[in-house]
Amino acid sequence: MNFSNVPNALSILRVILTVPVVMTLLNHQYFLAMVLFFVAGITDGLDGWIAKRYSFESRLGSILDPVADKLLLVSSFVTLNLIGLLPLWLLVLVFLRDLMIVSGTVGCFIGAGTPKDELLSPSKLSKINTALQIALVLFLVVVQLYPVQEQWSTVFFIIVATSTVLSGADYIWIWMEKIISQEKK
Repeated sequence: MNFSNVPNALSILRVILTVPVVMTLLNHQYFLAMVLFFVAGITDGLDGWIAKRYSFESRLGSILDPVADKLLLVSSFVTLNLIGLLPLWLLVLVFLRDLMIVSGTVGCFIGAGTPKDELLSPSKLSKINTALQIALVLFLVVVQLYPVQEQWSTVFFIIVATSTVLSGADYIWIWMEKIISQEKK
């Protein structure tokens, strides 16, 4: 077995877990949804740690990891909105940020003539935002099992909205710096 493929296998597992997570949410099977989403969340941290720790980083992995994250999170957010647990305004904000980042990243990599071996790497704010989004999904599922006052959900929505906006602005700043540095060449 080639252990260098473990990080990519974990990202693929996260993609596969998206369907049962969505199905359990739609069927209001919150405990199972929580367990599945928690496992998916662990694979997110584990794949990056293994790749860095053992120098298994690859171009495929640098693309597959954020794609798996976006698929799981956007699917979960859409489902949580459909079942009335996530407000539409937050879903739209997260979706627009993700669309901007995907478009901007593709544009930067294609338009800038980026070498084929260069890895995509998320910003620190983006990693924090992803962690907060994962935590929000888990929180919304857990409070279906152990209810809390509604104001705590509102606070969490505001925190995630803030991190989403800051992360999006961070990417715009990074791209502007990249464009300016290329103009100087």
